[in-house]
Amino acid sequence: MASMAAISGCTLGPEFRQPPLPARSAGAFVSALPDAEAASEAPDAWWRLYDDDALARLVTEALDRNTDLAVAAANLALAQAVWQEARAGRYPTTTLTSGAVYGRNLIANSIAAAFKGHAENLTTLLGGIDVGYEIDLYGRVAGSIAASSFDVEATAAMRDVARVAVAAETTRAYQTVRSAGRELDVAQRSVAIAEQALAIVARQAAEGAASDFDVARVRVLADQARSQLPAFEGRRQAALFELAALLGRVPAEAPFEVAQGSTTARLPMPLSTGDGAALLARRPDVRQAERRLAAATTRIGVATAALYPRVSLGASLGFANNEVLRSSNAVSFAIGPLISWSFPDQAVARARIAQSDAAAAAALANFDGTVLRALKEVEQAITACNAETQRRASLADAETHAADAYRLSGIRRREGALSQLDLLTVEQTLLVARAVLAAADTRIIDSQVSLFKALGGGWR
Repeated sequence: MASMAAISGCTLGPEFRQPPLPARSAGAFVSALPDAEAASEAPDAWWRLYDDDALARLVTEALDRNTDLAVAAANLALAQAVWQEARAGRYPTTTLTSGAVYGRNLIANSIAAAFKGHAENLTTLLGGIDVGYEIDLYGRVAGSIAASSFDVEATAAMRDVARVAVAAETTRAYQTVRSAGRELDVAQRSVAIAEQALAIVARQAAEGAASDFDVARVRVLADQARSQLPAFEGRRQAALFELAALLGRVPAEAPFEVAQGSTTARLPMPLSTGDGAALLARRPDVRQAERRLAAATTRIGVATAALYPRVSLGASLGFANNEVLRSSNAVSFAIGPLISWSFPDQAVARARIAQSDAAAAAALANFDGTVLRALKEVEQAITACNAETQRRASLADAETHAADAYRLSGIRRREGALSQLDLLTVEQTLLVARAVLAAADTRIIDSQVSLFKALGGGWR
């Protein structure tokens, strides 16, 4: 017994080691601009960079009430309960029984005949306790506990994946509501100008200074301007309902007050992104894949332990009491080891080892793929942010030139060198430039949210 206790906990199978990362994965990102703060850590609660208290409150609410996060929390509680069940294997098992029976059987008849000279029905009180303890010679119990612990950590990382997504999508929906409101304001101003132009041309046609063709052409432009309004309003409403779902609310409880604003915050570029090493340490899906690999590797040893005997220590104590069985004669006890071994038929055990090997190989491939996907997503997000920033710079120049043209046209109008219709046409060009610029700001915010999501941050 002392020898078996000394070697108890010896584990079989491969020892888990952190898999190597791809070469050059720990350095700066390829797509980062030269003046980007690549060496600095990516921000933690990154949504606070927008300096918007309403957004911060909504993200906090979403992290508290989102239904996907509730599912993730329940899955984590389930994994922890499975781990507690595995830990119970370290403790003795106990079974307590008691009961009362009335009747007769062959043994009772024989005992009654010997003591009383005749058989009769007896009322017998029964009780007993069984205690068993498995000596973990080959680490089956310890391996099961370790694998369950890795599962808990992987499930916690899965919850963090959901938190990253909820924070990002809440920010995206909020910014979509605001940017759609801004684009709607520009579109409404365009409709007003188009209707003024239509009124002027219609009046000119009535006076014979314009043709029906001119009226029809301007009417087409007015109709096209009005057609933009439902699209922007629909996009704003859809984003509000998306935001309500993320907050765990029904559509009727959507935060409609968010739609009252039309200002959007645009962060400066380039953003701090850190490097590959910080990314892979921070991304929860990478951590999840690594913990899944650790669990799968550990379960190889658990399956291998089935090739060897299982040794248990058992003890039992029982009693039976009736009119015949009394005092010490009614007490029974037993103690001793129990060895169970599926030998020589070990086909099932070896098949399970093969299954565990395959599962570990799949987990390793999944880890490698997750690392590559994390690096790819960040590079793509940085590239998209850089491209949208460069595009916006050109559109901002166009908006500035259109504003200059409108200012100069106003001077000419006051001097009588330009008609009111021509001035409206110049203003319409300015509004088109502003609408395109507003759409570019929306795309930049969307690309920034995608970048923060790819970086996998949100909290410590």
